[in-house]
Amino acid sequence: MTKPIQSVTLNETTLSDIQADNLPVPQYRNKAAGSSPKTGIVHIGPGAFFRAHQAWYTHMAMQNSGGDWAITGVSMRSENVADALNPQQGLYCLAELDAATKYEIIGSINEVLVAPKEYNKVIDRLTNNNTHYVTLTITEKGYCLNSHGQLDTNNNDVMADLSRETQHKTAIGMLSHALQKRFTNGQSCLCVISCDNVTDNGKKLRKSLLAYAQRLDANYAVWLEEHLICPCTMVDSITPATDDGLRDQVKDELNLIDNWPIKRESFVQWVIEDTLPKHRPDWASAGAIFTNNVNGFEKAKLQLLNCPHSTMAYIGCLSNIETVFDAMQNQHLVSFIETLIDEEVMPSVQEQAPEELNPVEYSRSILQRFRNPSIKHLLSQIAWDGSQKLPMRILPIVEQNIAEGKPIKHLCTAICAWILFTRKRFIDQETLVDPLADDLFAIAEKCNGQAEHDITLYLSFSKVFTSTLSNHEAFKQTMTRQYEKLLPLLSNQDYEWTA
Repeated sequence: MTKPIQSVTLNETTLSDIQADNLPVPQYRNKAAGSSPKTGIVHIGPGAFFRAHQAWYTHMAMQNSGGDWAITGVSMRSENVADALNPQQGLYCLAELDAATKYEIIGSINEVLVAPKEYNKVIDRLTNNNTHYVTLTITEKGYCLNSHGQLDTNNNDVMADLSRETQHKTAIGMLSHALQKRFTNGQSCLCVISCDNVTDNGKKLRKSLLAYAQRLDANYAVWLEEHLICPCTMVDSITPATDDGLRDQVKDELNLIDNWPIKRESFVQWVIEDTLPKHRPDWASAGAIFTNNVNGFEKAKLQLLNCPHSTMAYIGCLSNIETVFDAMQNQHLVSFIETLIDEEVMPSVQEQAPEELNPVEYSRSILQRFRNPSIKHLLSQIAWDGSQKLPMRILPIVEQNIAEGKPIKHLCTAICAWILFTRKRFIDQETLVDPLADDLFAIAEKCNGQAEHDITLYLSFSKVFTSTLSNHEAFKQTMTRQYEKLLPLLSNQDYEWTA
């Protein structure tokens, strides 16, 4: 009887013992040879997306070009990531989901510190001469900004941090503490990179750090103004949450025990404003794009990815389709989405695209991502917060097309699908996940199914629609026609989403 292969616990000692065939491992992590890289990057917010994205880019940079670019992860609150990864010396398995799943071991993280418990260690890493970069994934809330995108000095945590010399609670306060120490010690400044999905993230981060510094010390603030680099970035890759199923899958397929493996789609994108110092990790070798037009990439993403995504979500929910993958099996719906992109979205994108971006290829890659059978992306979740998303993803395209005399019929259909989605939630007495849900339900209650009446009610909602649109007669007429065509969906009648 053949003795079953015993599973190996992932850590630096057992790295060479992993028995899975063709499983890539970090060549730069060699404990026996004493060649593991030193920390060159501190990352604040070591969640799943960071480990699937920036940590992977840094892992590939060291695989390709070496360098002391290992990462110290810093958790601002939770101990979970530290408890899972530190016994593994930061190593973990990344599962790349596509028609076939690929695995690799990521070794770019050396350690994970928990700021409330190990604050002095965090400051030591941030002020080490070998540390050159700080990256952040702390969500928009972590930047402590007010509604104008400025540092919120009325925030209780910010006020408390400004009054203390150590043990800062906010990422901004902790970073400023370290930067001020580097200034006092005569060290170089850090390059601080936001990797959150916040428009103009680098500009907002820099303004926040400078505003904080100005409240501490004028000389330090002048030094920071002169030396601080905070590039704008854009990041993209679907990263589903880890579950026990993934842990079991890694154990069964790789004979590997990993406390916290990560999974993501095969597509991954990192666009970085080309303002970094010359001394940098070789992220470009892993596919990172350095550009002087991050905003152009953001607009392309909003228009070629987010606009079709939201459109598909509302149409799909009205058609009782569950996931993006399922929606891509409906050829009528796919044809509608392709026509929307080709005729009403793509022309403007091509006129304004950054030189590093091929919009047609980018759009095709997005549709291919939508067809990924291994990603279960619920349309109902994509449909959340429509009142906040439409003014970013769809309505600006409509306004631009109107101004340039370009077609808007399919875009109007998408907006009407959202309107009917909110009405259907009201009629069926289901929860509408939206910060303006009460307002939208109040409008839905007044609707009577007469297209002109209902459209007039919704277009008068100034929290979503600008006066430019609500007063534009051709837009109102197109909306009314498309709404009339879609009304049967409220009674679950079939509708073919033909172009």
